[in-house]
Amino acid sequence: MTELNQVLKERRKKARELADLNVELYSNNFKPTRQVKDVLPSSPDPDAPLDGGSMSLAGRIIAIRKFGKAAFLQIQDETGRMQVYIKRDVVGPETFAVFKKLDIGDIAGFKGTLFRTKTGEPTLQAIFFQIITKSLRPLPEKFHGLTDVEIRYRQRYVDLIVNPEVRDTFRKRVEIIRLVRDFLVNRGFMEVETPMMQPIAGGATAKPFKTHHNALNMDLYLRIAPELYLKRLLVGGFEKVFEINRNFRNEGLSTRHNPEFTMLEFYQSYATYHELMDLTEEMISWISAEVVGSMQITYQGTDIDLTPPWKRYTMDDALIEVAGIDADVLKDAEKIIALAKEKGVELETTAGPGKAKTELFELLVEDKLINPTFITEYPTDISPLARRNADNPEVTDRFELFITGREIANAFSELNDPIDQKERLEKQIAERGGDEEIFPELDLDFIRALEYGMPPAAGEGIGIDRLVMLLTDAPSIRDVILFPHLRAEK
Repeated sequence: MTELNQVLKERRKKARELADLNVELYSNNFKPTRQVKDVLPSSPDPDAPLDGGSMSLAGRIIAIRKFGKAAFLQIQDETGRMQVYIKRDVVGPETFAVFKKLDIGDIAGFKGTLFRTKTGEPTLQAIFFQIITKSLRPLPEKFHGLTDVEIRYRQRYVDLIVNPEVRDTFRKRVEIIRLVRDFLVNRGFMEVETPMMQPIAGGATAKPFKTHHNALNMDLYLRIAPELYLKRLLVGGFEKVFEINRNFRNEGLSTRHNPEFTMLEFYQSYATYHELMDLTEEMISWISAEVVGSMQITYQGTDIDLTPPWKRYTMDDALIEVAGIDADVLKDAEKIIALAKEKGVELETTAGPGKAKTELFELLVEDKLINPTFITEYPTDISPLARRNADNPEVTDRFELFITGREIANAFSELNDPIDQKERLEKQIAERGGDEEIFPELDLDFIRALEYGMPPAAGEGIGIDRLVMLLTDAPSIRDVILFPHLRAEK
């Protein structure tokens, strides 16, 4: 810390010296005419022709090598890095004196023409130089080596400066979201926006963030899901809708969870969850081919094949084939509850066999689903918004998609019977006890909307952050969120 403080003092001293020379430290009158990617030759051939015209480039200085009356430096803009050569005899002694007071991290502008050094590297021969922004803090000593994870997340602006692969991750994130949007729009879906502050937290099972609106004198919740509002739009006559936006859940942090995260939810009238499985296969495999260049990817050292068709199991089949549970045990409510307790699962006294099966699935099966796998027929008692299966009312027409042992998507054929929906939500609220995470109150307006008639439909939610993690080989959700939530600095 003492060393850092000394560097900070030296930087401020240089800034004062430059100000005394009437140098504007934060100017706004230099206009670059080109970007690095536009002037570098597309071919690595040292004989490839260079742009012969005069140009202006601006960027952050990331390296300097001084040789008395001349210097080489590397500048970095949004598109890449480039070498610049500046010589005292060319720019003049006064300008060169200013240049000598530059530090790594400063932002500067240069005018000149391109040439090749003896090693063949394309280089800008500067005939003019101007400081644009003086940096008062030093970059990490090795500009490619900011490795302290806590600092990387907390000071993402530094992380983006010094780690090109991080910038690439977030460019890919933007591309993935654009492709999701294009895919759905091209299939007739309409993008909509629904409230992010809601009077009732519904549409998922999670603890909400609570706030208060002074003018209305009412409590509101940051949404945990847009589901109930998107279904209201189906009632209103929009048949294919989607939303890409933020959800907020007042829960713990982990490599998979951030309190604020991005979700895609889409709903299609006159469709079933089977059709959404097909659509999901097509969308994710296509996006992988576009972003990664292949449907065969590697995630944290494990090979993943996203080529359709993907494996499909009912939950019972997965418990039998993957977990090795006897089929007769799954058919016996008392036996499956006893097995769950034997495996260390803590169940509420009101929990039924469906809850026990789900907990066993999460414990014994989930992390073994490496290649994309759809799990279908979730128990009705843990799926309050999903349509019951016509042949077996104990399960619902629902699936979850797992890749690398992680849930990526959740979907179901929607329950549109207002009487059944009200009864199921009331039952869940009654069983809630002191648990704030499950529907704090019944959304009577949503029931009223269903009473007007919602067409049969299927809907799905896909975690955008987890999809980006998968396609960028990121080990933590914090690696794909620009500014993840962290504990306060000490």
